[in-house]
Amino acid sequence: MNSEDGARAMHPGTAPSPWIVRYGRAFGRGHTALDIACGSGRHVRHFLAQGCHVTGVDRGPDAAAGIRCGRFERMVQDLEDGSPWPFPKRTFDAVIVTNYLHRPLFPHIVAAVAVGGRLLYETFAVGNERFGRPSDPRFLLRRGELLAAVGDSLRVLAYEDVVTPRPARVQRIAAVRDTAGSAGRAAAP
Repeated sequence: MNSEDGARAMHPGTAPSPWIVRYGRAFGRGHTALDIACGSGRHVRHFLAQGCHVTGVDRGPDAAAGIRCGRFERMVQDLEDGSPWPFPKRTFDAVIVTNYLHRPLFPHIVAAVAVGGRLLYETFAVGNERFGRPSDPRFLLRRGELLAAVGDSLRVLAYEDVVTPRPARVQRIAAVRDTAGSAGRAAAP
């Protein structure tokens, strides 16, 4: 399933995810954001509107193609083809992933979060198969998988494993890197 299929299934149209909006409010002018599997660019547009410098990566050559802004860097790359991670030395204030899952990227995604930055991740989970696509376990998070992915590297601000009104089964996490080292799991109010 590509990012466009997932976007239509969970959030039709171009509106940003309420989860991403809620936990991404802290970022504006001068901040950087990375939108992984950016699809049509709904989150790219959202963070650009807040004043961020945004990098969007997707394998689709038309992904976010209509966005013209000096603060936007569009990268066309298949993150699943075995090529090296395209941001080995870069970190971002916000790393956004929605409706996309490729487990080998978890360490890179977590490492891309800058000190003081946040990982904002939301995608389908086991149990979604009863509602439709995606139903392939390769594209469904297992119980607690996002929590395990951040481990002790990031501090969890919020986490959900819920059925949405659409309906769809999703996991969501908002986590922050407090220091260059470890962060623990204490949830913030």
